Amino acid sequence: MSNRHIPADKINLRLILVSGKTKEYLFSPSDSAGDIAQHVFDHWPEDWRQEAVAKAEILRLIYQGRFLHSNVTLGALGLPFGKTTVMHLVPRENLPEPNSQDQRQKSKGGNGSCCSTSCSIL
Repeated sequence: MSNRHIPADKINLRLILVSGKTKEYLFSPSDSAGDIAQHVFDHWPEDWRQEAVAKAEILRLIYQGRFLHSNVTLGALGLPFGKTTVMHLVPRENLPEPNSQDQRQKSKGGNGSCCSTSCSIL
């Protein structure tokens, strides 16, 4: 999509709205999800006008299917420098409860309703 030069010490984020509109921004590895939300809010693209939100605090980033907490940094995610990473940007007041899908996966790991580790097949 974009052929612009990305500095070797920066991370280029391509943010995608639910509407499918995209915009790219350069960030440092020390920037947090909260910093990114504030920056995007402060520099809201003109062509995103219909999706505008009232405050930066309700903007949430989704990376690899997970909501990012506002204090997690791009460096902590291990994103590659000098490259483009895609994230979704959605308006949402609260983060989902951590026991949704994570809890279901943990429950499959040995505490199933069928058998415990003492089952024997004869």
